[in-house]
Amino acid sequence: QVQLVESGGGSVQAGGSLRLSCAASGYTGSNYCMGWFRQAPGKEREGVASIYAGSSSTFYGDSVKGRFAISQDNSNVYLQMNSLKPEDTAMYYCAATDGGGCVWTGGLRRADVNYWGQGTQVTVSS
Repeated sequence: QVQLVESGGGSVQAGGSLRLSCAASGYTGSNYCMGWFRQAPGKEREGVASIYAGSSSTFYGDSVKGRFAISQDNSNVYLQMNSLKPEDTAMYYCAATDGGGCVWTGGLRRADVNYWGQGTQVTVSS
């Protein structure tokens, strides 16, 4: 059973930076995807960024391209968030799959997620 433990998050002013971390345990091999979703109050959970562990291929949502960067170190995944905007305020969830399907779908889709983290709050003030 894969478990995800998140850390990071917090409050920052617009234009600032934050870094989220997600540690995965229980994986063997590298045929899996990990990534981040976020959900703001009253809105649906949306994909932010994802990475395929086997090749480190990365995928980003349009709203964060050029500002966020996802990276991987063994079974740890990081989300560096720069130039943060108030609209980035949300609960951020680490997510992971049992296979590498995100490579074929252009990123991790909510329906394909097998494991979720507990969530960490990011608040950006103007």
